[in-house]
Amino acid sequence: MGDNTETTRRFSAKEEFLSEVSLVLREVCLALKEKGYDPLDQIVGYLLSGDPAYITSYRNARVLIKKFERDQILEELVRNYLELQGIN
Repeated sequence: MGDNTETTRRFSAKEEFLSEVSLVLREVCLALKEKGYDPLDQIVGYLLSGDPAYITSYRNARVLIKKFERDQILEELVRNYLELQGIN
């Protein structure tokens, strides 16, 4: 069968949560691009100001991004950056 019952699997609710943040950011970026906005500029504007008007309502992007606190989004962005750099 190949099933190794000696291996302990880990479940991390935090990892599941962070991957949800990534999925939402991806959807928000696509919506912003489709509407002709620069996703970097718009998301940075939102994260710095907290003003949801920086995020288009197209494709429900504004509602999606408001599901998370701004610090949670920043944590996900920094975590991804560190992983890309091989630091984390």
